[in-house]
Amino acid sequence: MSFEALKEQVLHANLKLPAYGLVELTWGNVSAIDESRRYVAIKPSGVSYENMQASDIVVVDMDGNLVEGCLRPSSDLLTHLEIYKHFPKVCGVVHTHSKFATAFAQAKRPVTALGTTHADCFYGDIPLTRELTREEIERDYEKNTGSVIVETYEKLDYEALPAVLVACHGLFAWGNSPASAVEHAFVAEKSAEMAYMTITLGGTERVAQYLLDKHYYRKHGANAYYGQN
Repeated sequence: MSFEALKEQVLHANLKLPAYGLVELTWGNVSAIDESRRYVAIKPSGVSYENMQASDIVVVDMDGNLVEGCLRPSSDLLTHLEIYKHFPKVCGVVHTHSKFATAFAQAKRPVTALGTTHADCFYGDIPLTRELTREEIERDYEKNTGSVIVETYEKLDYEALPAVLVACHGLFAWGNSPASAVEHAFVAEKSAEMAYMTITLGGTERVAQYLLDKHYYRKHGANAYYGQN
């Protein structure tokens, strides 16, 4: 895929963030990695979604060096790169400060799988990272944010749980394309919203595992039957 096509994909995925109500101002970004896994296209830092064009999207190498573009890449670039380096099937990454997911991150609580809407996308609770140490924040903050995400998944399946809450920060999600990463971010936000409402009403019981299994596997895996071929 050419850089131009990659940048068009990233532009359209970024524009879905305000359309889906996942960002305020410029608080979010989407990236994509090319097929060779040598280059990443990402939203430029602080640029308004209203005026963004494909030519504004920045291309970097896997060390974060500018390859194409005249704007500075997102300040979250190094977090995205850590995810791509350690999660080899990920082709798109999104970061948002969406309201309900961020509330759970600030409360330092995972989003518990309480029902089938959650289970359609996530095979279990949306996990929460540990808090970064002061040293990690003061030295290579964005890279260490990626590292703590990777650490959280040492015993978890990043494909079955394609979203994570960074403690006191916000949501990162990913997928096999930038569009699917945005979709996962949207479902994570809606799951967090419904979880908040459920907990407010006094509901705390996790969805039964057999019901979670049914809803997750009818959409995922070799025996999935949801949708059209």
